[in-house]
Amino acid sequence: MTDAPRRTPLDALHRALGATMTDFAGWDMPLRYGSERDEHVAVRTRAGLFDLSHMGEITLTGPQAGEALDFALVGHISALAVGRARYTMICREDGGILDDLIVYRLGEQEYMVVANASNAQVVLDALTERAAGFDAAVRDDRENYALIAVQGPASPGILKAVTDADLDGLKYYAGLPGTVAGVSALIARTGYTGEDGFELFVAPGDAEKLWQALTEAGAEAGLVACGLSCRDTLRLEAGMPLYGHELTTATTPFDAGLGRVVKFDKPGDFVGRAALEAAAERAAQQPPRKLVGLVATGRRVPRAGYPVVAGGAVIGEVTSGAPSPTLAKPIAIAYVDAEHATPGTEGVAVDIRGSHEPYEVVALPFYKRAR
Repeated sequence: MTDAPRRTPLDALHRALGATMTDFAGWDMPLRYGSERDEHVAVRTRAGLFDLSHMGEITLTGPQAGEALDFALVGHISALAVGRARYTMICREDGGILDDLIVYRLGEQEYMVVANASNAQVVLDALTERAAGFDAAVRDDRENYALIAVQGPASPGILKAVTDADLDGLKYYAGLPGTVAGVSALIARTGYTGEDGFELFVAPGDAEKLWQALTEAGAEAGLVACGLSCRDTLRLEAGMPLYGHELTTATTPFDAGLGRVVKFDKPGDFVGRAALEAAAERAAQQPPRKLVGLVATGRRVPRAGYPVVAGGAVIGEVTSGAPSPTLAKPIAIAYVDAEHATPGTEGVAVDIRGSHEPYEVVALPFYKRAR
């Protein structure tokens, strides 16, 4: 007998809106409300509203909270200024990625780690174990937050209508406490769509009031409710990795082209250092495979796990693929042998159920918003 999926504080509202629900990492989540293409286009051109309450929040407090995170994660977290956020990773001793994370420094001795829903328990257990030798406390805050994101070019204007927080002064990857629609929130300028936007961490009991207020404030701007399906195509176009696809325990940050998140120059040791130093050296000499973008010349859509081929031989594997509403073509992210990874490389195809469909190798991301 399997456990029933968990429900977010906005579950009844999603159902009232007619959402198609799906089981995602043990949560019942909205996949789409209507057309996923329309939801995608709304975020690219106007704004979209997402329920991300399935994400896992873990708080570290205490005099050595920063040092504990420096040891536990690959980034130099103690160097983060209060009010700023950083994208980082937690790795195993062998360098394999356990999860990719965002860490917010909320105070001198307080940090919030946000983990992917599928890995939240693994990350919590690892942080608890790795912080044991430090003067720091690890707290599971998953039940204490709902998370609502408003993303897209119209999102600053929509949010300004319901808060007096200084959004103009809020930089990308920064967060500040404030009041939104009468609700206390951590307002973060972060997201997973490739657009400007905000993620709002609030008490679960305040989630519905905030969602409704944002819906009303965004009505004239064309804000729409968005599900996980368009979130995936948005992040795919923006070249953002997804855990379980581009990132796994079998890959290191260097394999994924994200070696920049590993800070070897920080003080002290950290979990996985030796293995990651070796991975960095391999990547500098000749990486076995590189992460690239693939754009179809035809109409057939590649999916995760499909082989990438050239000259009759398998040279890689698709990690994510979907039709791109912005490019109006199927796209994919794939690991391919280094000699086939240069943008413009000819003769590359994806094996789609026995048919070798031609694809163009391109640099990531597929889409970058105008600043």
